[in-house]
Amino acid sequence: EVQLVESGGGSVQVGGSLRLSCTASGFTFDDSNMGWFRQAPGNECELVSTISSDGSTYYADNVKGRFTISQDNAKNTVYLQMNSLNPEDTAVYYCTADVFYSGGYCPYPTSNADFGYWGQGTQVTVSS
Repeated sequence: EVQLVESGGGSVQVGGSLRLSCTASGFTFDDSNMGWFRQAPGNECELVSTISSDGSTYYADNVKGRFTISQDNAKNTVYLQMNSLNPEDTAVYYCTADVFYSGGYCPYPTSNADFGYWGQGTQVTVSS
């Protein structure tokens, strides 16, 4: 059974930091493209960051320079270090494995080997 278990969400004030963690099991972590999506009320699902199996990374423009994605293959864990948080970062953050971004609302309804996998989500709230 595939599992993606997120942790590290919470409430912080503007300018604060949080580190999200996602521990994976049930699939070959080293071969997967891991990512973080977020869903804020009233907004479309947003692809925040990804890290490919070869270590290459992607960041959405509005998080570049503030967020850092990394992974520890020995622990099957992917991290998202979030600094300089602002209220626009408030959302539910989802860890994903091999999910192709296609807009809409997240999490996407199908979670399997063909469409990728989603964690349960963790809330991040940034207050001023």
